[in-house]
Amino acid sequence: MNPRRPILLLGILLLLGGVAAGRATTPNDPQARRWLEHVRYLASDAMRGRQTGSPEHLKAAEYVAAQFKALGLEPGVNGSYLQPVPFVSRRVREADCALDLVFPDRVERLVLGQDATLQMSCEAADSIDAPMVFIGYGLSVPEQGYDDLAHADLKGKIAVFIQGGPASVTEPRRSQAQSSNERWARLRDAGAIGLIGIRNPHRGEGNWERSAAQRFAPAMSLADADVDERQGERFGANFNAERAQKLFDGSGHFIADLIALADSQAALPVFPLVPRMRARVAYDRTIVESQNVVAVLPGRDPALKGEYVVLTAHLDHLGVGTPVDGDSVFNGAMDNASGVASLIEIARALAPASKRPARSVLFVCVTGEEKGLLGSYYYSRRPTVPITSIAADLNVDMVLPIVPLKHLLVHGEGESELGDRARADAQAAGIDVLPDPEPQRNLFIRSDQFNFIRAGVPAIAFSAAAIPGSAEDSTLHAWTRTRYHQPSDDLAQPMIPGAAGDLIRYVTRLTADVANAPARPRWKDSSFFKRYAAGAPN
Repeated sequence: MNPRRPILLLGILLLLGGVAAGRATTPNDPQARRWLEHVRYLASDAMRGRQTGSPEHLKAAEYVAAQFKALGLEPGVNGSYLQPVPFVSRRVREADCALDLVFPDRVERLVLGQDATLQMSCEAADSIDAPMVFIGYGLSVPEQGYDDLAHADLKGKIAVFIQGGPASVTEPRRSQAQSSNERWARLRDAGAIGLIGIRNPHRGEGNWERSAAQRFAPAMSLADADVDERQGERFGANFNAERAQKLFDGSGHFIADLIALADSQAALPVFPLVPRMRARVAYDRTIVESQNVVAVLPGRDPALKGEYVVLTAHLDHLGVGTPVDGDSVFNGAMDNASGVASLIEIARALAPASKRPARSVLFVCVTGEEKGLLGSYYYSRRPTVPITSIAADLNVDMVLPIVPLKHLLVHGEGESELGDRARADAQAAGIDVLPDPEPQRNLFIRSDQFNFIRAGVPAIAFSAAAIPGSAEDSTLHAWTRTRYHQPSDDLAQPMIPGAAGDLIRYVTRLTADVANAPARPRWKDSSFFKRYAAGAPN
């Protein structure tokens, strides 16, 4: 860590009752005190950012397993607390790579890191030379009358799209259609061999420079071909929107106009691009093993203990990367040591015999979230209990105890009865559940609960929230701009352990209520995701 880094918003947070964890006094709340101790351990520099498949990730997994064991939870994986997950890890050798736009009258060499970056999450071909087609948002939602792919000839071609979606496709279907697995599956079925994504610079976290700086970090896919959703993808890249006009030269279209349409969530045109993409791709490929941590708190009701409420949080983060202000360790204190620490303390609260709910509670700290939700996808396809026995999933990912817990977003709350229960328990705890003010960020599909939803399990996730325009809202947005996926998400940042304690108590009550209810939560008839429970393709 860089001890000279300014601590943003410290004065505001201290007034709100926060502490800077690196210099914290001990919180009075025992749960908050223990939570802070877990975060300090998991997000220390010694853990080197808990990169998926690293020795430090294994050390973190063993720490979490030891905590669950000490609380009396049973091992969830054939006598072990650790579920091994095999990955293919790829690290680009950029000096040996080249991207060219081949026009009829010229060849333009792209500058890697400035114009574009290569995606390493697929088994890319060593070389490729293929035509390109701009396909709008790259979405196919025919049931709502929108299909970018309907009239596009993609066979043997690279699909170029702007990230986002049209207003004519309603949420949450719009977010679901933008998930990488569905988008690629539709493109592959249409004959595409690769894709190029253009991030809308007016949306999402961070900027091009920040994301491009991390292009040398290892990217991963699941080594088990039966669960690798990137099969068939031979080329993947991200393109800098500020330099993307060169893709459209000669087409009669302009990237500025297309971004403006995307900003208004209008439909985008579909058309062939003039240049071909010629690429030479080189990378180092290894097989690594990482771990999901799985522990079981058996239910007390003999008739219901064979059903499970699952609590999830991801253990991994981004490891060690390109230094920012002299700091190269991406500690991941909020993202997501905070969530894992919360699960440990929820387990502690539910573990006493007098507190145990009727159904069993399954605690799953997954790996590979930062690699594309891969650990939770692996678990959903290789579950340690029958997937049909899982009644619900509650996901705790980056809830951000940097403001008092007065407001929450509950992602997926309108999809099932689980959301109704979450809202009622929040009201009882004095917490307001707010509507998502930025649905275009697609948070509903960007964390591990989504893989349980795809497996037919009602699921929700939580995000810290605030009244738009309030001081707390400014604090949350400042964190996203300056600390999200940055080394400054570390132990020196301001935290409010008491807010973490409030979250732990809320999720503990919600878990117990769901696990004690006579009936499992049901999908609402209006929910698009109800089809997954009925066995529809996902």
